[in-house]
Amino acid sequence: MAARGRSLHGMRGLATVPSYVVMQPTTLCNLDCAYCYLPFRAVDRRMPVAVAEAVAASVNRWAAAERFSVVWHGGEPLAAGREQLAALMAPFGPEVEHHVQTNATLIDDAWCEFFAAHQMRVSVSVDGPRERNGERVTRAGRPAYDRIVRGVAALRRHGLPFSALAVVNDPSPGRASELYDYCLDLGCEVLGVNIEETEGVNTRDNSHDAVSVTGFWAELVSAWRRDPRIHLREVEWSLRYAAAVLDGTEGDLLPRRLDPIPTVAYDGSVVVLSPELAGFTDPRYGDFSSGNVLTTPLAAILADAEGTAWVGEFITGVEACRSSCPYFGFCGGGHAANRYFELGRFDGTETEHCRNSKIRLLEGVLEHARDHQSPGA
Repeated sequence: MAARGRSLHGMRGLATVPSYVVMQPTTLCNLDCAYCYLPFRAVDRRMPVAVAEAVAASVNRWAAAERFSVVWHGGEPLAAGREQLAALMAPFGPEVEHHVQTNATLIDDAWCEFFAAHQMRVSVSVDGPRERNGERVTRAGRPAYDRIVRGVAALRRHGLPFSALAVVNDPSPGRASELYDYCLDLGCEVLGVNIEETEGVNTRDNSHDAVSVTGFWAELVSAWRRDPRIHLREVEWSLRYAAAVLDGTEGDLLPRRLDPIPTVAYDGSVVVLSPELAGFTDPRYGDFSSGNVLTTPLAAILADAEGTAWVGEFITGVEACRSSCPYFGFCGGGHAANRYFELGRFDGTETEHCRNSKIRLLEGVLEHARDHQSPGA
């Protein structure tokens, strides 16, 4: 299913107002997962409240106009502690929605009370049954799974809804069904699935056989259709796209300008487009940041972000995808960090991440549709 011309026009440059902001309350993580991309996860560098106050000055204006989220990401955000996280959240107005991505190992009754009091939406990182979490280990190298499920049990005990985010490094037959059935039992409301990515300090190869990856996504759709109690992030987006192509409205799916997705690091530096670039430096691109909120308002940083050298190069790459890739209307040009860490620059086009999580995803959904169409259709 190729994207038609209507879906390819009009998306030029960065928007000046994002849909959400990623905040890094600490670089520290209490786990040492083998596939993690973070460079400073063994060091506790905490965000000063002054950084949050500076970000809130822009965010509160945006949130007053339309729905807006702040996503607390890490490191492990809960490693900052409840007192510190509360102080960082305090400058944000009541209209702001707060989300946290956590490994769940620190969640207890007190944290659940914190989430409820702050109306915080929780997403838990877990890769399926115990045997699939072998690479999620403590700093001492011990399995973290029992601590993860204890944290999930606390969320359920308090009646708090949560999402799950799973990393899959083996898209083999049976894996998708196993993961989906596990998440049904886990009790999450939403499931996001990431095929392992080569990025940051994770330099492991992420290439897979095309048939296997396509089959993984098709199998995930089949599992979901048997019992669709969970929202499947990637699959539901694929189905919306397919429906839009069929009714000729696919041009309405992609934004006219790229969401800058600003990530504010612990020290106030701002990296746009890909949180995975924060904390890294390159001889050509420097530290990838577009400014620091302690010296420049976030709104002003985003207004000038296209002037950051690598951002312009990335936009050139997006335009190359637009003109050459039949899947552009579905993915919108991919992610900056995947281009950089796989290709060494930003103006390339197809990456292994594109193949695994965009192209094969859509092909898997369509393969399921072909295999399960009604007789005579």
